[in-house]
Amino acid sequence: MARTQRTLAVSVLLVVILFVFAFSVPMPYVVTTPGSTADVLGDDAGRPVIEISGPTVVDPTTGHLLLTTIHAPARGDTIRLGSLLRSWWDTDASVVPKKAIYPEGKSVKEVVETNLKDMRDSQDDATVAALNYLGKAPDQVQVKLHLTDVGGPSAGLFFALGIVDKLTPGELTGGRTIGGTGAIDKAGKVGEIGGLPLKLLAAKRDGATVFMLPKGECAEATRVGAGGLRLIPVETLAGAVSALNALNSGGVVPRC
Repeated sequence: MARTQRTLAVSVLLVVILFVFAFSVPMPYVVTTPGSTADVLGDDAGRPVIEISGPTVVDPTTGHLLLTTIHAPARGDTIRLGSLLRSWWDTDASVVPKKAIYPEGKSVKEVVETNLKDMRDSQDDATVAALNYLGKAPDQVQVKLHLTDVGGPSAGLFFALGIVDKLTPGELTGGRTIGGTGAIDKAGKVGEIGGLPLKLLAAKRDGATVFMLPKGECAEATRVGAGGLRLIPVETLAGAVSALNALNSGGVVPRC
């Protein structure tokens, strides 16, 4: 009997030790949350996000085109099992492998430089796509894009839409606040990008009523729920402009 009690006591002690160990060891995951939004039709650090010069007319715009982001913790931040379990059930957060944000073998500096390069490439591609859509030559229209603290390629579609809006009569937004995400190439093709559930939350939080997204991400948007946002899926810049014009005129608008 005494031996059985000692065995039970040792077993309980081992369970307690394992439990404490599991909740104290850092986990190889990070918790991402809805990030900031930026209005490409507005200003950043005291200057227009989209600055256009040259012998061309820049049309005034109202409404907002909000590019959306996600927020990830610093590489050195740690998450333990207790926080991880809570985050799994938090609809305002997403748990992802740490290496998905900070690839193994790359320093923080290298990750930041890669993200900034992706942003610069995205801006260049957006400018070419927008000017090609408008039939304007780059040597007659100069476009400069200014946006700090945002990296990666996911703002491409909204940069392009902002340029088109500023260089055409009327207003693409119709005075609305429109959020969205999507990469873009020089030919105007819209590419899929990650973090959609959190970007939907960021757009909703900052006043958007409409959300534009790559068509290939409709299934995920439908799965997680749009939170009252009107979803507009697009495949090209031309399709995105047409969809917004249809929204303003009461025409047929693509939907997920």
